[in-house]
Amino acid sequence: MELGNGERMSKQDEGSARVGAGQSGREMSAGFRAGAIVGAGLLAAILFMPAGILSAAGQAATGSQAPAAGQTKGPIEIAPLGQSGQAGKSSADSKADTHITPEQAKQLFGLVDELIKFSSDETGLPIKSTVNRRITSGAEVEGYLKSKFEEDEGAKRMQRDEIVLKKFGLLDRDFQLKPFLLALLTEQVEAYYDSKTKTVNMLDWVDVEEQKPVLAHELTHALQDQRVNLDKWDDQTPDDVSMNAAGDAEHLAKDELDTARDAVVEGQATAVMMDYILKPMGKSLVKDPEVMDFVKQQMSSTDSSPVLARAPLLLSESLIFPYREGLSFEQDVWMDKGTPAAFAGTLDRPPTSTWEIMNPRMYEQKRTPAIPLLPNIHPLLDKAYKPYDIGQVGQLDLHILAGIFAGESAARDLTPAWNGGVYWAGQRLNAAPAEQATTNSLALFYLSAWRNAGSADAFAQMYAKELGRKYSGLKVDAAATKTGETLLPAGESEQVFQTNEGPVVITTRGKLVFVAESFPLDMARKLTSTVLDAQGTGELKEAVSRPRPGLPSANGSEQADGQTLTAGLVRFMADCGVMKAAVHGAVAAVRP
Repeated sequence: MELGNGERMSKQDEGSARVGAGQSGREMSAGFRAGAIVGAGLLAAILFMPAGILSAAGQAATGSQAPAAGQTKGPIEIAPLGQSGQAGKSSADSKADTHITPEQAKQLFGLVDELIKFSSDETGLPIKSTVNRRITSGAEVEGYLKSKFEEDEGAKRMQRDEIVLKKFGLLDRDFQLKPFLLALLTEQVEAYYDSKTKTVNMLDWVDVEEQKPVLAHELTHALQDQRVNLDKWDDQTPDDVSMNAAGDAEHLAKDELDTARDAVVEGQATAVMMDYILKPMGKSLVKDPEVMDFVKQQMSSTDSSPVLARAPLLLSESLIFPYREGLSFEQDVWMDKGTPAAFAGTLDRPPTSTWEIMNPRMYEQKRTPAIPLLPNIHPLLDKAYKPYDIGQVGQLDLHILAGIFAGESAARDLTPAWNGGVYWAGQRLNAAPAEQATTNSLALFYLSAWRNAGSADAFAQMYAKELGRKYSGLKVDAAATKTGETLLPAGESEQVFQTNEGPVVITTRGKLVFVAESFPLDMARKLTSTVLDAQGTGELKEAVSRPRPGLPSANGSEQADGQTLTAGLVRFMADCGVMKAAVHGAVAAVRP
């Protein structure tokens, strides 16, 4: 969803930076890969921040540590170690007025050369240039995050698409996304790599020992950057709103690329961090794969993250996805295909979807997910609605949606049967200015494809049952509901509901479910017929735009790339830095 999957915080030419954790939707920006590990949670969560902002009024200092082999020593900076903010610290572990000393800072500077060599040895990615290093304060980090929310185009886009998430039921109607995300990121960020200035930024309030595994994580981003130029590599998703059928196809074909790439870079960096922790014990992710179960459990813990503990499931899952599932993806490819394939290989041929991240063997077989065909719906809708958002409802999105609606058990049961999904949202042209920031101004439809008719029916019933969590005044409109083969095509069923935001029509046809929300009833039914009839009666028809030759889809045909509903949110958080939840989860999994 372009928090859309477009949630790009900003473009490279806008001087944005990426704070490195990973991972879904439109990005905060490409530039600063930050290593703030945030509690356990959502899809992709590593942020990139601009070094210029973080170095405000900083004083340069030089260090004397020996450079790594093949490197020329780069500059180092120490920003003023004042008594400012405790950004990034949870209330449970914050220590007022605690800062590392200049001597400890120099120790950290020396570790950069040691740990980038470790990362290079682990990944096989060569060290091509020096990585600069600096210490920054909590006040600078907090100020940067605030400025991103106010000035960055990706952040504005994410806030704009907040109402689409609410319309879907992924966020409560009264939830305030911006202030909560700011508090969450402030709690979670622990370090970041700036790909624009080639600088690793370490935080002056985090203990040296705690920063060692974080540094191993962030310096992996530096090696990735030296191979593929992260500013451009994970900046593939369109930023604009699609206004016609050609634009719809373009967005559906490309919108999820960045989320999948976030999971790769965060998964690789987390794998290196894990092996750095495991190595003194004589263990590794490859030799001891069972450690992954403990890591996943710990990354889902919120004991040290009070803000994350209060986060809606959408945010927590989007936050942790790039770390948790990205790590699992990398481990599988590493074990199946070896180091070159897991690191250089996934950078050179990255996955295109969350489905491939969650199903790494499909990636290894060069399969891509199905994207249901979206016919040209604009002649029917454009006279009443302005296009607002379009994208895929991917496997991750479905897992989150089912978890919110019916719990983890339902999510586990339904997720494997997912076979693609697309959505479109439009804003009423006659919506008053005061309405335009509310869900009442939007209508949306959602086509969901399944591997069998039983799963399609189960999903339709679950969705219908949970409409009351999204709308007030909900009631079944039995009089309007069509029944029987004289009114409906064979094998089709319909449910009609009335709500405070207009009709909701849920139609099931074989393995397909079509939901139309807040359209007039006649228009909803015309949409239903238009979209479902376009799928035909045989194999699922797919949207194809700029297909990649030689890559079969899940059902065997060549297929283009696509995005997921939560991509923008995942992407935004991933761009802000490595999250504490990921780091602490990894450490807790293997240390007593």
